[in-house]
Amino acid sequence: MTCARSSTARSPSSRVDVLVGNAGIAPFGPLADVTLDEVDRTLAIHARASFLLAQAAAPHMPDGGRIVFIGSSLAERVPYPGWSLYAMSKSALVGLTKGLARDLGPRGITVNLVAPGSTDTEMNPADGPDAEGERAFTALGAYCSPEDIAATVAHLAGEGGRMITGATIAVDAGVTA
Repeated sequence: MTCARSSTARSPSSRVDVLVGNAGIAPFGPLADVTLDEVDRTLAIHARASFLLAQAAAPHMPDGGRIVFIGSSLAERVPYPGWSLYAMSKSALVGLTKGLARDLGPRGITVNLVAPGSTDTEMNPADGPDAEGERAFTALGAYCSPEDIAATVAHLAGEGGRMITGATIAVDAGVTA
């Protein structure tokens, strides 16, 4: 993805009202086996891309715009070994969210982070081999659905989210409870 900076800030033809940063990969494995290439790729996808996307979009956002990043409950609680790289990269989004909330707050632009727990997707199906173990870590004993995550993003992106900024909202069935 290539992003160009525009000298025409907030032009109507390139307006961005809401930005949702939702890219992710799930590197997993023993610490000793993690390569520098894997570290660079993971940080590039989770942290660097989110920063650059916000940097490119902000000049095109109207006052009162919304930015929502998708993080992970693994940024706060890592129940299994082998997830250090993933947790580190998703933790970076917490700092980015708080920093951008301060940077963009004077324009009324809110920046928030949604932190899903185990969510029924192709990457982590609710009927997959690790599903029962993951459910055991939740207070509700359940996986989230993509719709659960989307509902929180929609709230933050809408009028109800206008006074929420710099926040991390867990949608994780209680895994971080």
